[in-house]
Amino acid sequence: MEAKATAKYIRIAPNKARQVVNLIRGKDVDEALAILKFTPKRVAEVVEKVLNSAIANAEHNYDMDRENLFVSKIYVDQGPAMKRYKPRAFGRADLIRKRTSHITVVVSEKEEVS
Repeated sequence: MEAKATAKYIRIAPNKARQVVNLIRGKDVDEALAILKFTPKRVAEVVEKVLNSAIANAEHNYDMDRENLFVSKIYVDQGPAMKRYKPRAFGRADLIRKRTSHITVVVSEKEEVS
């Protein structure tokens, strides 16, 4: 059984978000929350919110036990980029892309070994 949560259109570049997401893939949810709390990146706060949402979905919708949950899948997809123009020398303009991210967290219960 899996529980999932998604945050869309987060205003941070996907490459920067993937650095934080890779730290917690496969970890227990409590360990992952501890890692995110002490990660000095802006996106860590957003990932923490999404992870808490996935945990709440697991407990409320699927009656899973929080003690057995771990981050089974977590990934960052690229969202639409906002396009802005910056004036440059000789009357030219440069295109600035302000990238967005879609962050998805899936938590599962550990299989109990008999």
